[in-house]
Amino acid sequence: MKKSELVFVPSPGVGHLVPAVEIAKLMVKRDDRLSVTVLVMRRPPLDTKINRYIESVSVSISDHIQFVDLPNDEKTSSGINFLSSFIESQKPHVKNAVFKLVQSESSSESPQLAGFVVGMFCTTMIDVANEFGVPSYVFCASSAAALSLMLYMQALNDEKNVDTTEFKDSDAEFMLPGIINQVPAKVLPSVVFNKDWHPIYFGNARRFKEAEGIMVNTYVELESQVINAFSDGKTPPLYPIGPILNLKGDGHDGGSAETNKNKDIMEWLDDQPPSSVVFLCFGSMGSFSEKQLKEIASALEHSGNRFLWSVRQPPPKGKMGFPADYANPEEALPTGFLDRTAGIGKVIGWAPQVAILAHPAIGGFVSHCGWNSILESLWFGVPIAAWPLFSEQQLNAFEMMIELGLAAEIKMDYRKDFRAENEVIVSADIIEKGIMSVMEQDSEVRKKVKAMSEMGKKALLDGGSSHLILGRLIEDMMNNLK
Repeated sequence: MKKSELVFVPSPGVGHLVPAVEIAKLMVKRDDRLSVTVLVMRRPPLDTKINRYIESVSVSISDHIQFVDLPNDEKTSSGINFLSSFIESQKPHVKNAVFKLVQSESSSESPQLAGFVVGMFCTTMIDVANEFGVPSYVFCASSAAALSLMLYMQALNDEKNVDTTEFKDSDAEFMLPGIINQVPAKVLPSVVFNKDWHPIYFGNARRFKEAEGIMVNTYVELESQVINAFSDGKTPPLYPIGPILNLKGDGHDGGSAETNKNKDIMEWLDDQPPSSVVFLCFGSMGSFSEKQLKEIASALEHSGNRFLWSVRQPPPKGKMGFPADYANPEEALPTGFLDRTAGIGKVIGWAPQVAILAHPAIGGFVSHCGWNSILESLWFGVPIAAWPLFSEQQLNAFEMMIELGLAAEIKMDYRKDFRAENEVIVSADIIEKGIMSVMEQDSEVRKKVKAMSEMGKKALLDGGSSHLILGRLIEDMMNNLK
């Protein structure tokens, strides 16, 4: 059969690029008829890690996968619609890149363009796929529950003229398809409450329905009820093909300059007893004020638990951006804290999260509940204490704690303002209670997490649920070729 080429257009940012590349790896390994071209959008200054990642992964990647950099002629902006305007500005570049690809494939020996795989915030690229007369598939990097909520809120807005901004600070609860427990308004994503974000959030949700299928980074054993709820024919077919994880760290966790620091971290963990260390890390965007850091420090010291704590300095107040490592973290922590806890704890900057979660000394994970972090913690059988910050993380925390019983709690409905203008301080007592809970060695949560870890690994093996679904997806793609 003629070879086929897929064009991947991931949403901007290394957090979206990495799982897209991992899917591409799985697909070309599974079927040698397939090749993949990944179109990379680079939006400075937030995408500085992309170069490092592509350089590192290119060394070992299949020759069936190639990267194409798209030009960036949009001026840097920080307005609320910067993401959608940037992606829209990339459409001509995507069209041009695919046109060149199609021209180079004009010979009888060249692959046939089979379709587009677009990121969940790049559904406008469906227009480009339509121009080339090929189907589109959407890759959803979040959970099936987050996808369900997105479509549910879009239907409320469009079909029932409900103003979802009114749910902010309300006691409203919702019955989402496939979710047994009522979902409280306090765990809805902030975009639901902010009209300025509705064109992005609802606009992408509307276009999901134009896709030939939706690929989701989850697995049947983890979200079976939600996944089954998508079989009602109201949406395109759902393909749960996860957990899609980058377990090698492929260079984007800190680069060569961090090698010695990472070695020091791993050597410290080597000296700790099994399952004795609680790891605190809040993702690439996670940071706290000095006031909140002092509450966390107090909780850790009072708990007496061994700990590994990633402490990051927030961007300047009122500005969006990535946190940075402190030049001297001692200045942000209580006086004498590092000396008093030197025997049981270690404070670090950027953390090589996958390597740390894989270490047998780690017994619990205080996390922001980003979906990638949840999948990584489940893979390694490490229970989470939920402390969500942004995006759909509150819903993730709700699903893991209330719906699935796979997490302990710090504060499920915590919500951080991107610009750090209104910070709620979580007390040391609440934090300590969550730490003690997640570190309980014979808890039901820990037992469930261990069981789910095994199920996630089996899902990817030959004959496992995600392995079978990926095969079906590839066949469906081939069958859609004209």
